[in-house]
Amino acid sequence: MIVVTGATGNIGRSLVDHLLAEGAAVRALTRDPERAGLPAEAEAVRADLTDPASLGPALNGADALFLNLAAGGGDAARAVVDAAVKAGVRRIVLNSSIAVSEGPQDNFLARMHGAVEDAVRASGLEWTFVRGGAYAANALQWAEEIREGGVVRDPHPGAATSPVHEDDLAAVAGAALLDTTGAHAGQAYVVTGPASLTREDQVAIIGRVIGRPTRVETIPEEQAAEERATAGVPKEVLLQLFRLFATAVGTTAPVTDTVERVTGRPARTFEQWAEDHAADFR
Repeated sequence: MIVVTGATGNIGRSLVDHLLAEGAAVRALTRDPERAGLPAEAEAVRADLTDPASLGPALNGADALFLNLAAGGGDAARAVVDAAVKAGVRRIVLNSSIAVSEGPQDNFLARMHGAVEDAVRASGLEWTFVRGGAYAANALQWAEEIREGGVVRDPHPGAATSPVHEDDLAAVAGAALLDTTGAHAGQAYVVTGPASLTREDQVAIIGRVIGRPTRVETIPEEQAAEERATAGVPKEVLLQLFRLFATAVGTTAPVTDTVERVTGRPARTFEQWAEDHAADFR
C-alpha cells in the first residue's frame, strides 16, 4: 500500500495515475473524498495533515508514503513523518525543492524543505528526496491574464528557471516508491525540465501553442505581491519569492538529466506542458 499526500494537486494526481497503471495499491489522502475526482481504483481517504488525529488511520498498513509539503506545510510534514514511523511505514519519498541544493541557501524555500529533509533522515526510514526545479504548472497563475488580454504582469520576466512537467516529477517519485532493488534509497534527485527558460520565454511559448499573441509587462515587486496575495500565499511570502527570482535574472538555470536516468525517457519540454494545458489559457 502506497499513501499519497496532496493527491488532488498537480503532482499528486499524476502520481496516483502512474502508480495505479503500475498495479500498485494506492491510498489517496484528501480533505474531501467525495469531491476529489480520484479514480475508483484508488482508496480515497479523508485526512487533514494539519490534524494529527487523522494521521494514524490514514497511514495504517502502508508500506510507503509520498510526502508533499503543499498538503499541509512544513510543520504538518514533520508530524506526518512522526506518524509514519509509529504506523510502521517503511519508505518515504519526499517532494522537496531544488532550492535545498542550488542557488542562495538563505531563502525560505531552502530552509523549509531542508528542515523536512532533516526530519525524514532522522526518522530512520528508507528515504528518497525528489528536489523539483521550478514547476511548469506555476505558469497556470498567468492563465487568467493570458485568456483576458495576452499580457502577463511580472516583476522579473528575465528570471531563468528550468521548468519541469508535473508528470515527470510524478514518474521519478513513482520509480522510488515502487523500487524493489534499493537503487533509489538515500538518493536526493534534482529534477528539472530539459531547458533553461526565462519567464518571458515561457509566456511566449504559451502564446505560440494557443495561437495568440502574448507578452510580459514588467511591474514592481510590491505591486505584484499586493495583487497576487491570498490567504494561503500572503504578500510577504510572495515578496520573498520575487526576490529569489531577482537573483536568477541574467543567469542560466541548472538542467539535469535525472528524468531520463530514472525513467528511461527524456524530460518533457515546456512546450509539451503548454500543449497539455492549452485549454487553461484559451
